[in-house]
Order: sequence, then structure tokens, then C-alpha cells
Amino acid sequence: MRPKFEYGAEVRLIRNVRNDGTYPGEDVGSLLMRRGEIGAVYDVGTYLQDQLIYRVHFLAAGRTVGCREEELIAASEPWIPNKFEFREKVTATRSLAVKGEVVVRIGDLGEVEKIVKKVDREVAYHARFNGRTFLVPESALSCSVGA
Repeated sequence: MRPKFEYGAEVRLIRNVRNDGTYPGEDVGSLLMRRGEIGAVYDVGTYLQDQLIYRVHFLAAGRTVGCREEELIAASEPWIPNKFEFREKVTATRSLAVKGEVVVRIGDLGEVEKIVKKVDREVAYHARFNGRTFLVPESALSCSVGA
């Protein structure tokens, strides 16, 4: 098992990192670092002899967090930031139709189920509205205040 990132390499998180119980002083499940943050590899170790764990220092947050290799990309790689997160409440800014029938109206409330980053550098979401899930571009959603 050879590490993809060396000591001192700048890396970016591509997933939110939550406390799995190994980060002291924080509740299990609490958000430690948001996707998109950039840090530097401080150390590389293993977990259960089959997973590489990188100790990454995030200078802006003043935090060092253990990250799995699949949670990281090189900081120099292209990155598309996203506005919304999993389970976040959103509002439709456009009507959505299926076979010409409007099934989501402007102002309907929904919830993000998944973030989809497309190859053409667009962000879209699987969002649930009115009991159905749709693939919705980021531009068709806004933050749902007070939800």
C-alpha cells in the first residue's frame, strides 16, 4: 500500500468529514470539516492494516483531522464548489415538469438527497419534492429560509 499523497502535499476534501468517535472534544457525528477545504498532509498511517489515513492540517480552520484517501484530491485538481448539502432544505426557483405536466411549482419546498457533480463542470442534485426525486440543476434551487 503506497500513499497517493506525500508529506506536505496540499490536498482538498471532496466529502464532508464527521467525527467517527476518534476526534476528542466533539460529539460523534458532528461536522469536523466541509468538503472543499484545503489542508496539508502532516502524516500518513494505516487503520486495520488495509486503509491509509492521512493526518491533514487545515490551517484556516486551525484543525488537524484524519482523512481517508478517497476523501482527498490534490489541491491543484479542478474543483466545483456546491451550494447545498445532503438533507438541506431547498426551494424550487423554477417549475419542474415531467412529460409536460408541472410536478414542482416555484416556491415548493424540497430536500437534497445527493450531490451530483457532472463532467461538464455543473452541479446538480437529487432533490425530493412532493414525494418524488428529481435531478435538478443548482440554478433551479435556492436556500429554504426557516425550514
